[in-house]
Amino acid sequence: MSEQEPGGRARGTAAPDFDVDALLSDGDTRIVVCCGSGGVGKTTTAAALGVRAAELGRHAVVITVDPARRLAQSMGLRELDNSPRPVELSATLGAEGPGSLHAMMLDMKRTFDEIVEAHADPERARQILANPFYQSLSSSFSGTQEYMAMEKLGQLRQSGDWDLIVVDTPPSRSALDFLDAPERLGRFLDSRLIRILGAPPATGAFKVLGAGVGMVTGVIAKIVGAQVLKDVQSFVSAFDAVFGGFQERADRTYRLLQARGTGFVVVAAPEDDALREAEFFIERLREDRMPLAGIVLNRVHRTAVRGLPEQTAATAAAELEIAGEHDLAAAALRLHAERARVQHREQWLMGRLAAAHPGVPSAEVPARPEDVHDLAGLAGIGRALGRG
Repeated sequence: MSEQEPGGRARGTAAPDFDVDALLSDGDTRIVVCCGSGGVGKTTTAAALGVRAAELGRHAVVITVDPARRLAQSMGLRELDNSPRPVELSATLGAEGPGSLHAMMLDMKRTFDEIVEAHADPERARQILANPFYQSLSSSFSGTQEYMAMEKLGQLRQSGDWDLIVVDTPPSRSALDFLDAPERLGRFLDSRLIRILGAPPATGAFKVLGAGVGMVTGVIAKIVGAQVLKDVQSFVSAFDAVFGGFQERADRTYRLLQARGTGFVVVAAPEDDALREAEFFIERLREDRMPLAGIVLNRVHRTAVRGLPEQTAATAAAELEIAGEHDLAAAALRLHAERARVQHREQWLMGRLAAAHPGVPSAEVPARPEDVHDLAGLAGIGRALGRG
């Protein structure tokens, strides 16, 4: 599509419709991953998909990593934690149906602790959990949140308690971090340097490499401090029983994301930056052979009066203002003209995305006057996305 003045979606560039209900009601669909840049409504979309899935008869669980806790509030829960909690849907969806919904918010440190407790004997687990380096690693190390989201996804899938898992990916700077960060953290934990630092001074790697390693660790100690280095060495020594499993589990979950039964939903807003990020993610999913189900375009503006062009409304408003008559009508026409201008621009941007990625289905969620804050609002979005 040419970079001319926006003129709406060009003929032939409209994306095919994304049949969200078909995705959610298909029993073969076991995992739906909502991804996209920050601030485009991933959390709301993930929650709405979970509510819609339950309405369609699925036993769904939504996992969010959004620290704003909006999901808990919108689902009528006082709080979410690292264990799935049931969501009461009967008041919103009417008579109790065949489906159900649970929700949880990832606690990355608690998930990390659970891994340690599951793969180390009690004494070694106690040493690891008390280690200052581990406490820092499990709470704030780059990539930990994304890795633990992968871990929790694998745990939920293995449990078999739900037939559909909806994942709200982390609010990272880039949506690509969800796919990249687990591998980075796994490589770090399994890295040769970490193993060398954790080796006893008179044995193992230190014995083989001798004074050279001692010189390296001496330099590191001067840079980061002797106590920090000692904490790292103590951590690695105690962590040995857990080593190796991190990358293996990350690879297993990565393959699960590529398998039949998983669908990625790219969430975006009709804005330049958000759609550019969506394009990057679509291309990355294709490169990694990840199954792209479709695109959800959030907060799409539509005019209340179809067939009234922006310029016509603006001209009519100007004539009324010059005549000094019908101030209310003139204001309404001005408002419509502005809304039509925004819609015009958004349709052009979405048409450009459709032209760049033909065949990728999309669904639109109309802009609302206020944020969704309850189950009724989530159910409304779910039905707007589906056929309800």
